[in-house]
Amino acid sequence: MNASLSPVRPLAALRGARKRYGALTALDGIDLAVLPGEVLAVLGANGAGKTTALGLLTGRLSPDEGEVELFGSDPRDPAVRRGIGVMLQDGGLADTVRVAEHVRLFSSYYADPRPLAETLALAGLEDLARRPYAELSGGQQRRVQFALAICGRPPLLFVDEPTVGLDVESRRNFWSVLRRLRHEGTAIVLTTHYLEEADALADRVVLLGRGRVLAQDTPAGLKARAAGKRVRARSALSAAEIARWPGVSRVQSDDGRLDVTAADVEGLLRRWLAADAGLAELEVRPLNLEEAFLSLTAASTDEVTA
Repeated sequence: MNASLSPVRPLAALRGARKRYGALTALDGIDLAVLPGEVLAVLGANGAGKTTALGLLTGRLSPDEGEVELFGSDPRDPAVRRGIGVMLQDGGLADTVRVAEHVRLFSSYYADPRPLAETLALAGLEDLARRPYAELSGGQQRRVQFALAICGRPPLLFVDEPTVGLDVESRRNFWSVLRRLRHEGTAIVLTTHYLEEADALADRVVLLGRGRVLAQDTPAGLKARAAGKRVRARSALSAAEIARWPGVSRVQSDDGRLDVTAADVEGLLRRWLAADAGLAELEVRPLNLEEAFLSLTAASTDEVTA
């Protein structure tokens, strides 16, 4: 057998993983794999199971059923976890310790850490190195948490809502650093509420809902799988009237124009042109990732409640 045709072994994986908290099922038998060198975005509404999935993969939680694998071993083994970097939403760092001291301490846990100056530069902390952690803003503290996650040169990096609290410029700078790390060969698991962030960074997206995998594909693949396209136009018809038409899933009014999402765009256009001869400024666009997310999530909810 040609070795080049062998399947790529994942760095981390969930197989049939279930996790319950009392009567609540946080994960309901999901399969998920993280491949070498990829950026994997895990998306879902609050309560979808994202944080629990990361907790299993990083060894902070144990599954009630199923298998969890990290580098081919049990992620609860401290020696195995040394190969990952983790940036969580709650850093829990000592307030009085200075930024450089935090990074120097965490770097000492690894056999081949990045030089201190390199880590501080990647995280944008050069000017804050001597500042106590408690004196930093929320966004600056997020940067320190990121520095601690990357200081050991991990081959696998987990970042949970990494740009919460960052301004637009800082968020774009963070994206640039993640792209650099990926280019260096680091695999990255990203959870985010900013869907444009997943669209910009991810090689692959896993969409979770009610503890299950609703879909997984490239960002472009998810957009293609979601039903419909967007049609924008100025019209004499009301949004409420168009919303009642078959196949129309969403109608919004924006600056005097109607923005309509529909599964059958050709059918929508025929009906709209027949009903409104004065239709103007017509524009057809593909769905963006946020619209695909809403479409796929809504479709799954309909299946559950049907």
